[in-house]
Amino acid sequence: MTLQRGPGIWLFAALCLGVAGYLTAERLGYVARLEGRLRGKPPVRLSPGDFPAGVAAPVGEIASVPLRATQVGFTPHGSSAALLLATSGGLLKSAYALDARSVRMAREEDLRRALATGAEGGGVDLAVLTVDRLAQWGSALRDAAPRAVMLLGRSRGQEALAGVGLERAADLKGKRIAAYPQGAAFYFALWVLAGARIGVDDVTWVDLDSEAEAGRALREGRADAVAGLFGDLDSAVRDRGGKMISTTVDAPHLIASVLVARGDFAARYPDALRRVIRGLLDAGASVRREPMPAARLLADNAPFLGDPVDAIKSAPPASLKENLAFFGLSGEAPVTFDELYQSAGELFAKMHRASVPPPAEDMRDLAALKYVAEARGP
Repeated sequence: MTLQRGPGIWLFAALCLGVAGYLTAERLGYVARLEGRLRGKPPVRLSPGDFPAGVAAPVGEIASVPLRATQVGFTPHGSSAALLLATSGGLLKSAYALDARSVRMAREEDLRRALATGAEGGGVDLAVLTVDRLAQWGSALRDAAPRAVMLLGRSRGQEALAGVGLERAADLKGKRIAAYPQGAAFYFALWVLAGARIGVDDVTWVDLDSEAEAGRALREGRADAVAGLFGDLDSAVRDRGGKMISTTVDAPHLIASVLVARGDFAARYPDALRRVIRGLLDAGASVRREPMPAARLLADNAPFLGDPVDAIKSAPPASLKENLAFFGLSGEAPVTFDELYQSAGELFAKMHRASVPPPAEDMRDLAALKYVAEARGP
């Protein structure tokens, strides 16, 4: 006897599949998400940034410093000399019993990812970022709870804008400008355009893969003007018969490099953070007295900066006094951290290159700096 498969059998099978699919979707949360959308409520997604960074810190201080090397990420600039002297030069280990390693990154984007990942995941505990980068990436780095803890140095001629066939900034209108869009030199180029009353859309932007590519881009004629590091652009300008249109000598308070700590590292190892700040301040003072030992380390890490002594002069390490003024703790500074961070954040949001960043007070933690300052006295 042959069983006849009529329409009822297929309807029953379809019904069974539908019920099974609904139950599976409900168990996986898809039904709730769909209902939320239909009601106008987006699904709630949880992330580490929804909770304070220190909730997993141990009860009682189990270890004052990590049992592994503290990882500090950076992209080379003149002020990196102090970091290299403190880590590769052994100052932190010999003077403060802290094993620390500087991790050189080729691009700021790599540095951002390393800070987001954290040292436990193969990234870094701390990173040297310019304030404009911190402002642009503040929301993207939310889960890392980044906090600026000290000023490492300011650019006093390190970032530059050079061109061929151009005499002044006003000549940039309608021209091609090459820049690495995730680097501080791009931010400097925006300042130059603003001073010349030239809009962002009044020029054609040519994106570079890194700031270290700027000199090559100028030599190859990829753009009429290029934003990058002075030491890298200087020889290219001479080779092409071009001209330095502007450097941060014209804006010595625009580009500031700060040491940024992951929130979980700062909460778990506050003593390690204090030792890092002490070591970097000591290293900075040493570099200012005698730059050659640090200059040799800088030359090994970043030959594209040109003469390392000149690179240090164009971005010298900051002193404790400069730190206190920059963060508004004592003394006066022409531009403070809060002002620089807020203005950069608003600019990048205006350009639709980032969302509005968290408030400045949420992006700095000055407890360790204050501790060091009080311990050193007036």
